[in-house]
Amino acid sequence: MPDKILSPKPDLVAPPEQRAAVARATSSAPAAPPVVTPAGVALPVHATAPAGLAVPADLAVPVGAAAPPPGEAGAGGQVRRRRHDILAAARPLLRRPGFVLAALFVVFVIVSGLVPSLFTSYKPSATVPTDKLKGPSMSHLFGTDELGRDLFSRVLHGSTLTIKATGGAVLIAIVAGLAIGVVAGFFGGWVDGVLMRIIDILLALPMLLMALVIVTALGFGLLPIAIAVGVTITPAFARTTRAEVLRVKEQPYVEAARTGGASWGRVLVRHVLPNSWGPVSVLAVLDFGTAVLTISSLSFLGFGTPPPAAEWGTLISNGRNFLITSPWLSLLPGLFVGLVVFSLNHIARTLEEMQR
Repeated sequence: MPDKILSPKPDLVAPPEQRAAVARATSSAPAAPPVVTPAGVALPVHATAPAGLAVPADLAVPVGAAAPPPGEAGAGGQVRRRRHDILAAARPLLRRPGFVLAALFVVFVIVSGLVPSLFTSYKPSATVPTDKLKGPSMSHLFGTDELGRDLFSRVLHGSTLTIKATGGAVLIAIVAGLAIGVVAGFFGGWVDGVLMRIIDILLALPMLLMALVIVTALGFGLLPIAIAVGVTITPAFARTTRAEVLRVKEQPYVEAARTGGASWGRVLVRHVLPNSWGPVSVLAVLDFGTAVLTISSLSFLGFGTPPPAAEWGTLISNGRNFLITSPWLSLLPGLFVGLVVFSLNHIARTLEEMQR
């Protein structure tokens, strides 16, 4: 019987006496604390490595070098994993040219609404009578109105008012809709029945008609429009949230949390709400476009901010008297609003497809 076993890799095989000595030395050596690798995997550090065992270069710790603190290595690993997850989620979206174009246009509208001076040097209320009703050109991209004001500048400055009103309306709808949907879906019973019947009544009413009634009762201006539009889009948020809460409430991890002694409030905050947010976030983007369209419609009818404020609906309304001679006064602001709504809808539909 030979003392050695022939192998294609003789450096990985040692005589029986040497292997026994290495085993005794390893078992008698004190165990060192585990080393946390940059990837967050804990590896035991032996005082004496077995003979012939090759340690990968990325896991080897140089002699005399101190291992990184577990807290710092774990935090770095979590940051890298989170960054990797974000990139992995964004990569499929970046492969869709339509989504990228829509997102870039929405970002342009938001930035131009917050800082319009970055894209135009004209004042929205500066009048130049000699330049009135001029068509689109390099100096005036959207032309000028009947008072010689630059129309492109007024559209960009009008983004500020519309974005504020739209953001307020969607915020009101999210808060109220989440509250109603969570209460109805989580408690059920007669509470669910009463709240859902109220939501059914609100859904049966035309959105623009209900917004007109609320604005007439509250008065004209930016805040009444935001409240009116927020109330009209709240039922959709309540319905969607209730359906998601009913789905998540029956999941095994919710029952496991309750079995482990977690209170209903903790289960609601830690498990139900985070796992119900996906469809609600998609609906928020979709209703952002709906809110833009409704607010522009109310401004077109004269319920928005009074002149000389430049609001999208007001700009379209002011150009009605010049449709024959200067059609760009209504056409270009209308196309701008249409592109905003179309871009928001495309983003919402793409996010909905990615969640399936």
